[in-house]
Amino acid sequence: MSGSDTVLVALEGGVLRLTLNRPDKLNSFNEEMHHALRAGIQRAHDEAAVRAVLLTGAGRGFCAGQDLGDRDPRKATEAPDLGKTLETLYNPTLRLIRSLEKPVICAVNGVAAGAGANIAFACDIVLAAKSARFIQAFSKIGLVPDAGGTWNLTRILGEPRAKALTMTAEPLGAEKAADWGLIWKAVDDDRLEEEAMALATGFASGPTKGLGLTKRAIQAAGTNSLDQQLDLERDLQREAGRSADYAEGVAAFLEKRKPDFKGR
Repeated sequence: MSGSDTVLVALEGGVLRLTLNRPDKLNSFNEEMHHALRAGIQRAHDEAAVRAVLLTGAGRGFCAGQDLGDRDPRKATEAPDLGKTLETLYNPTLRLIRSLEKPVICAVNGVAAGAGANIAFACDIVLAAKSARFIQAFSKIGLVPDAGGTWNLTRILGEPRAKALTMTAEPLGAEKAADWGLIWKAVDDDRLEEEAMALATGFASGPTKGLGLTKRAIQAAGTNSLDQQLDLERDLQREAGRSADYAEGVAAFLEKRKPDFKGR
């Protein structure tokens, strides 16, 4: 358990479900919720029983980013150190998501603004309700996109679209986000829960070792040369080929039955 009701935590069938739970604040982050989410992702690292993670939000929104009520300059005696906020709260969680060698699915059930949008983009597979919107709201308050936003948006969309989205703060609808390749899929609102859980459950019964190695390889591809990537594929395939799941997968194929993967 996270020890906080700001993130609801449930483990069932190998799926660790993490639900951002400040619906009255559109699930915006305060310090307590930062620590609770990080604890949940850390649990996924630590427990073999966790084979996939599903991240979503309670209520009518996914996450509105940082709770600005905690940073009211009218009540402050000195300027805040927002770099410290990133270094101590956001960045460790983002690094945990990226380094987790298990699938992380994000189900965006409403508005995802600021760091809320960028945390979603850090996940492996993003599904969004068709009514959902992604907003790079930073320019509205004179800030720079953070939580990996400048990195992910530029890599996925290219410099022109990344600049336009971040500088204009124009909302991006879920269907256009899917068309642009920023997310995996936009689904009917009433099917988001069903589709996200089906995806997570499928991963939780899949070859976790191989999926994790695949995630590592794809994340490395953006900075590796072809030669480096070929060497990495060789090394990871060697590791995957020694796994119990590989042996089970081949046996199941030859025996014409469904594989019973154990995630190792």
